[in-house]
Amino acid sequence: MADPFAVTNQAPPLRGVNFFTQDTALGDALRPFADLTADPGLTAIGALAGSPEALAHALPANQNPPVLKTHDRYGRRIDEVEFHPSWHWLMERAVGFGLQAAPWTSTAASPHLTRAAGFYLWSQVEPGHGCPISMTYAAVPALRASEHLAAEWIPGLAATAYDVRRLPAAEKAGVLAGMGMTEKQGGSDVRANLTTATPSGNGDEYLLNGHKWFCSAPQVDVFLVLAQAPEGLSCFVVPRVLADGNRNTFALQRLKDKLGNRSNASSEVEFHNTLGYRLGDEGAGVRTIIEMVAATRLDCVLGSAALMRRALVEATWHTSYRSAFGGLLRDKPAMRNVLADLAIESEAATALAIRLAAAVDAALAGDEQAAAFRRIALPLAKFWVCKRTPMTVAEALECLGGNGYVEESGLPLLYRESPLNSIWEGSGTVNALDVLRALRRPESLEAWLTEVGAASGADHRLDAAVTDVLESLADVSEAEAGARRLAARMAACLQASLLVRHSTPDVADAFVASRLAGDWGGVFGTLPRTTRFSTVVDRVI
Repeated sequence: MADPFAVTNQAPPLRGVNFFTQDTALGDALRPFADLTADPGLTAIGALAGSPEALAHALPANQNPPVLKTHDRYGRRIDEVEFHPSWHWLMERAVGFGLQAAPWTSTAASPHLTRAAGFYLWSQVEPGHGCPISMTYAAVPALRASEHLAAEWIPGLAATAYDVRRLPAAEKAGVLAGMGMTEKQGGSDVRANLTTATPSGNGDEYLLNGHKWFCSAPQVDVFLVLAQAPEGLSCFVVPRVLADGNRNTFALQRLKDKLGNRSNASSEVEFHNTLGYRLGDEGAGVRTIIEMVAATRLDCVLGSAALMRRALVEATWHTSYRSAFGGLLRDKPAMRNVLADLAIESEAATALAIRLAAAVDAALAGDEQAAAFRRIALPLAKFWVCKRTPMTVAEALECLGGNGYVEESGLPLLYRESPLNSIWEGSGTVNALDVLRALRRPESLEAWLTEVGAASGADHRLDAAVTDVLESLADVSEAEAGARRLAARMAACLQASLLVRHSTPDVADAFVASRLAGDWGGVFGTLPRTTRFSTVVDRVI
């Protein structure tokens, strides 16, 4: 008789996996735009990301959330946030890899594409610390609205040194950035903001008074903040420490008790004659900060794709070792259908995220077509990929059964994180409506048509879906009620076009059949029986 106390038929912990070199879908997504197959930096990130050392930091960073310290022992206001050592370990590696603002000063080929791949890989370790990394990356294009502010801040933002000392920027080896837009009464409607900015009489210096309802990563060195100046809503650069070494007034009220993203601090902050430096023209705050929003939206897509990928890897790993009813779970027909369905969802998300990152490099090089594509595809991807993530992670968790429901598996962390990117930088409806705004520009629709048209004739079902989209665009001005439906269809067409051109026929066929042609049951594991399940699943890991 078998020993009832022996531990058998349990999948080992995920180990010995290079998240880069063993991600076939990522390699296929990158290949059309840059030869990064053997990139040493990405290989190093992938190796560390898949190591037990790195993965061991995810749970402690989330189980020991940041703690707000408003005052020191003597009653002096300090407004500091304390983090678990695992947070600092993760941040130090992310900054060291150059995942923050390093691409903006790089002379290498395809720096933003390479950085996007690295951010996607490293986000699979622990997603919460990606917030300050992303905001630091995104601050640079907005800062370029002022030559002297750019010169003051960008070198430190691009530095690959993680320096947590509370010092003036000029005295630090590296700095990090954040943003403050949302207020209690406005949310996504930033034009309803009430925080005021009064000229101090000294050039572009202003005094800010008011609050921000969500200010994530309040421990960073500098923030881009929206406030109402005499000529309207404007953007300001607000340092935590002033050039003379004194602390700027930055009164942290409390940290948010959030569903997920628990390793990262999100705060409420008040400004009381807080010193800020105007960035761009008065009244042009939204126009100034919109480039920062665009860059963080890209990272929302990358981060969601990363969550899907990590959940898929965990599900595939578990079912490759766990036996039930006489065989490995991975070999059971029903489970193969589920895994294949998850795999094509993940691969489609990765393909679209990487395509967007490639468009950033091209647009910055002056490619107007790429800029137009980015304008329409970014809100499409932000809406669709981020919306698909919670259901994808939930299904992957279910593949592990009860083992996936316990904290040690890491799946609950991913699950709690999964709705976040659909909220940050504009909720689903905000992005769907942004798609309608983009479509009012003829070049946006032309860019979308050019991209999906690159696969024209390769699959009649994709061609039919594109025709259906065009017919639904008869009157964009009356399309608000159907904005989500339109955005979902347009995004799926983009994904299908990318998979048809750059993935394997089996993956592309399964995606087009299920997501465009309707041969799908609406839940994962309902792909048509003609799907070549094994070849799709074997690509995962």
